[in-house]
Amino acid sequence: MNKNTTVLTKEKPKKPSWLKVKLPTGEDYKKVRGLVSEHKLHTICESGNCPNMGECWGAGTATFMILGNVCTRSCGFCAVSTGRPDAVDVFEPARVANSVKLMDVKHAVITSVDRDDLKDGGAEVWAMTVRSIRRKSPGTTLETLIPDFGGKWENLQTVIDVAPEIVSHNIETVRRLTKAIRVQAKYDRSLELLLRLKQGGMRTKSGLMLGLGESHDEVLETMEDLRMVKVDVLTIGQYLQPTPKHHPVMEFIPPEKFDLYRDIGLDMGFKFVESGPLVRSSYHAEKHLF
Repeated sequence: MNKNTTVLTKEKPKKPSWLKVKLPTGEDYKKVRGLVSEHKLHTICESGNCPNMGECWGAGTATFMILGNVCTRSCGFCAVSTGRPDAVDVFEPARVANSVKLMDVKHAVITSVDRDDLKDGGAEVWAMTVRSIRRKSPGTTLETLIPDFGGKWENLQTVIDVAPEIVSHNIETVRRLTKAIRVQAKYDRSLELLLRLKQGGMRTKSGLMLGLGESHDEVLETMEDLRMVKVDVLTIGQYLQPTPKHHPVMEFIPPEKFDLYRDIGLDMGFKFVESGPLVRSSYHAEKHLF
């Protein structure tokens, strides 16, 4: 290399003070924490080390993952293992329903890995889980945070037929970055799924991560696309790199920018916009029932 050549490297952005969180406290949190430990219950809140766990548990909200813990996809932002999943556990819906009952969850959020290995994408397990929770805890409301089922819409209909109070599917990032960040997903397929949910009478929700290298205009374009398919609730949060192998954080977005996106989103017609550095898909989920 010529000694006069200048090599430019982008420094990794430093984690700002506004991303620091307080340890969860409160009697309601301690009660749930004790139940989770005693009965060896599994929640995404805990395994994902969610910064809002204390607040959500205190409000009676918890998130559970079904269909195993190995995903058939390899998204650049997600820490879930990729590989060949185990066979479907037919007893899982009953176990999740038992956890919801033991924890006295008022609003349960159910999510899953992608199961492209299954003919129905796991849709029947989704339906069984919803029915099991309703039998065991009829007063609990439900949000299902679903995959795209590979665009096989008959499988989506299986979820629509059990009518969760909210059905969520995250667009995650802007159109330009989708191929790199959501490797096997498609931006327009996600939009079509959200439209089909709305046409099926569902209350719909989607989420965006910021700090992946998107521009301000691209964020606004994505928000407009989500409103075009009549999404009701939008969550916007800061992307945090789970391991060095995942997509790097390109920028830490300041809180005032999140406030701006919330105001713009409400002006666009979203019924709720949760926007902030620590916001995650299930943050304040119980408030999105309206």
